[in-house]
Amino acid sequence: MLAYIIRRLLYAIPILIGVNLLTFALFFVVNTPDDMARMQLGVKRVTPEAIQKWKAERGYDQPLAWNSAAAGGAKLTETIFFSKSVRMFVGDFGRADDGRDIAREIATRMGPSLAIAVPTFVLGLFVAISFALLLVFFRATALDISGVVLCVAMMSISGLFYIIGGQWLVSKVWHLVPISGYSGGFDAAKFLILPVIIGVIGGIGASTRWYRTIFLEEISRDYVRTARAKGLPERVVLFRHVLRNALIPILTGVVVVIPTLFMGSLLTESFFGIPGLGSYTIDAINAQDFAVVRSMVFIGSVLYIVGLLLTDLSYTLADPRVRLQ
Repeated sequence: MLAYIIRRLLYAIPILIGVNLLTFALFFVVNTPDDMARMQLGVKRVTPEAIQKWKAERGYDQPLAWNSAAAGGAKLTETIFFSKSVRMFVGDFGRADDGRDIAREIATRMGPSLAIAVPTFVLGLFVAISFALLLVFFRATALDISGVVLCVAMMSISGLFYIIGGQWLVSKVWHLVPISGYSGGFDAAKFLILPVIIGVIGGIGASTRWYRTIFLEEISRDYVRTARAKGLPERVVLFRHVLRNALIPILTGVVVVIPTLFMGSLLTESFFGIPGLGSYTIDAINAQDFAVVRSMVFIGSVLYIVGLLLTDLSYTLADPRVRLQ
């Protein structure tokens, strides 16, 4: 198992380096530091002196990847690629345009993002699996057909509708919870209830249909027919045998999502005024703060690779028949 984990980690290194190179090319080759300066200062009537000053203040006045004027190892270290891309591998994300340390902002905003993402993830998983099992238990009946139609309808509705509709109905009409905002400690609960509920409702449709498909596929297998032939009740067959064997593909899809919980939700945090990583990214895009956007893209790629690694490990642990290769 240890050798398998090490091999998977080694496979992830070139992928992460490739993502880093692609991100660097998009930010500094396609969109050069001069272009960044013009977007920040204004395209019209911007002087070359102002561009140079803007680049010098943010460390963009160095060569991109090779400093021929420097000596020794400084040819590589005194470049934009080393200072803005390579140093992110050790957690040095630099500073935003407003002077704040990006790593400290990420650590501070991670808590509110997780406060929304974790309850939404756990409750959504429980509700979707329970609803899917209910539909499968009453499969080919009016309840099953109505449930599938409801899931398709919920999938067809934009997430913005749930957010805006929930804010209008629960906060503005019923005055049950604040419409937006955030507070620390236990007071945060009243600000998180509505975003969590909306997040769960918005994901029920797609998740339930996917889990229902998995359960229906398991029901058609030979071991299910054998269990029924032994006289086991349908409830026992469904919950003791089908659910247990269906956990393998469910676990594979669930584990890959866990690392991305740290990134927060762009729409939810923005509309509800939650100071998490999602709203931090949106604010950086609106302000054209390239340092923050680049850092969030890098963190997102790292978390996604970690999710794929955890998926491989969880699959091998859930199914002993899988060989560790």
